[in-house]
Amino acid sequence: MMNLFGKKKTPTSTVSATSTRQPTDPQQTIVKLRETIANQEKREEHLQKKIEQIVKEAKVKMSKGDKKGALFAMKRKKLYEQEQDKIANVKMTLETQVIGLESAAQNAMTFQAMQAGTKTMAKIRDDVGIEKVDDVMDEIKEEMEMAQEINDAIAQPVDPLMADEDDLLAELNELETADLEAELLKPPPTAEPSLSLPDAPKNELPALAKKEEDDLKALEAELAGL
Repeated sequence: MMNLFGKKKTPTSTVSATSTRQPTDPQQTIVKLRETIANQEKREEHLQKKIEQIVKEAKVKMSKGDKKGALFAMKRKKLYEQEQDKIANVKMTLETQVIGLESAAQNAMTFQAMQAGTKTMAKIRDDVGIEKVDDVMDEIKEEMEMAQEINDAIAQPVDPLMADEDDLLAELNELETADLEAELLKPPPTAEPSLSLPDAPKNELPALAKKEEDDLKALEAELAGL
């Protein structure tokens, strides 16, 4: 559309500037709201002091008989009280916003944590996969079987003649049979002549008999002396 000076009029955007702004950090917004609540409380305290001061002024005016001045002071007091009510409502609204933002921020953090956990689990599942698990289990089984085969091979006795044991036993039996046959074929042994030994003397030796006789005589003499 052309204006009176021949220039095309730039169309105005229907979107407000505030709606195009990027959303701020919830924590920063909460801090800003609490600062605003603190300022409202300071103003509320200031108004309370004003009200107390006006009440004193009204009492002084009444004591002096200035009813008109006292009435004016009470009207001012009423205005300040109305302002206090507004501040109380504003504080309630701000507190409600703070609570809502804190709850929303907590929900957002919880959602982000849950989403991150889900993505991590999905990535782990993709990295592992059931097929990869099956392959690893098959490899483990193969390695265990190979290890068992190695153990069995190591545990085998090292005897170069073990394979010939049957032949050796047969040869041993043949030797025993041959020895038995040779023993049976030996001629019986002949009886050896007995040796004749002299008979033992029946009479005692002369010297031994003489000694016994002397001992007996000595014993009789000893008994006689008693």
